[in-house]
Amino acid sequence: MSTHLLTAALDAAERGWHVFPLRPGDKRPALHGEAACPGLGDCAGGHRKWEDRATVDPDRIRRAWADRPFNIGLATGPSGLVVVDLDMPKPNSSKGTPCGVTTFGALCERAGQAAPATYRTRTASGGHHLYFTAPPGIRLSNSAGRLGKLIDTRAWGGYVVAPGSFTPTGPYTVTDPSVPAPLPDWLYALLKPRQAPQGLMAVPSTSRASRYAAAALKAERAAVAGAGEGARNWTLVRAARALGRFVASGDLSRSEVEEALNEGGLAAGLREKECAAAVTSALNWSIAHNPTSRCA
Repeated sequence: MSTHLLTAALDAAERGWHVFPLRPGDKRPALHGEAACPGLGDCAGGHRKWEDRATVDPDRIRRAWADRPFNIGLATGPSGLVVVDLDMPKPNSSKGTPCGVTTFGALCERAGQAAPATYRTRTASGGHHLYFTAPPGIRLSNSAGRLGKLIDTRAWGGYVVAPGSFTPTGPYTVTDPSVPAPLPDWLYALLKPRQAPQGLMAVPSTSRASRYAAAALKAERAAVAGAGEGARNWTLVRAARALGRFVASGDLSRSEVEEALNEGGLAAGLREKECAAAVTSALNWSIAHNPTSRCA
């Protein structure tokens, strides 16, 4: 068991993925917490959390896995990864609750996108992890339910249990060994920070800005169209506020944003007048709070 886990940890490190030990047969970090920090070794200059101590150094990995069959934690942020976690319903969930894989498939369909082909693992519970490389220069954080029910994402501040690990409910195994694909633009549009600092909102080129804007428009329309009763108005307002900055920067015209969001709202079951009023108000707010343009 120890040899198997050591090999899996070294394999992950060879890919450039930063690993750290989890408790044997468990998903929790095996490293000490801040309250129990001895202030020695890695922590001589102050307590270092698991994300800071995750490593690709084969010698450190061999020492860590030398004596105990630690499971393998993979720190997604330092590894340059964004992992989409498609979970299974809990035993006490209502009958007919769709699993994360089903919900993600529906999200792809609404966005007019094929399910991405990328490195994929099966979790001990029967769920799936989809591995993507993070957009260059973008620091995404974790999300819970932002893409849909039973869909979480892990980036900076998060980790996943790497393949080769075992828990009492089963192993973590690779189901698609492909090289991780770049995070699709349409998924990035749904996961990007809502209120990014002005410095991070700058884009390196007109073509890239337009590409992100087009992907954001498509994704936000799909999100509005797929919103359930009780969340439709909030989703519509949020989408308009998110797209307003692209109107302010000149990457999208106001008319195309209004048309797309009104179509999405009608598809979700909202009335035309309430769609138009909500979109107009939210766009006005967003444009006023994002007074930027490419010519500035």
